Amino acid sequence: MTRKYGQGAAIAGALLLSLTLSGCGSDAPAPAAKPPASVPVTKPFVGLRPTSVEIPKIGAKSSLITVLPNKDGQISVPSVKTPMQAAWYRLSPVPGEVGPAIVLGHVDGNHQPGIFYKLKDVNPGDEVDVERSDGKKLKFVVDHKDQVPKDTFPTQAVFGNADKPQLRLITCGGVFDHAEHSYKDNIVVYANLVS
Repeated sequence: MTRKYGQGAAIAGALLLSLTLSGCGSDAPAPAAKPPASVPVTKPFVGLRPTSVEIPKIGAKSSLITVLPNKDGQISVPSVKTPMQAAWYRLSPVPGEVGPAIVLGHVDGNHQPGIFYKLKDVNPGDEVDVERSDGKKLKFVVDHKDQVPKDTFPTQAVFGNADKPQLRLITCGGVFDHAEHSYKDNIVVYANLVS
């Protein structure tokens, strides 16, 4: 069964994601913030979902947790204390369904590289493998990648409707801004399902 995702919801999700990914990981202390009121960082999901992602070229492999927006409207991300953990954004399609499935991960954290530390080294033609809870193993092939300033995040390109199953891998990149405790750019990898 395929689902069509509206551009409005996708764009809203993109705005949330672009704001949240400003904290893609770092070894610098984050500014003090009020914790969200009793909203879990991850939420169990009993339906069809992706369970792991692997990018052989860069040696990246992780189980996938499910993340949703928190009470403040920002997408929760895996803890920076576990930077090797990747996550699937639950409001995006399940990988293999029509539309852009979103997988995100840290570039670094806890004084060590993160799961997507080498994402900037992925090139067109490279493989991304995703396993799902129904036992299917999907193969995506990278079409292209972008490094973009966070203040010009390509919302439509990342979250816009698509007529085929696609995958977006997102992390931080570029120069680290010590004042903001954040990287200035995002790395976005675009991939298409091939089998």
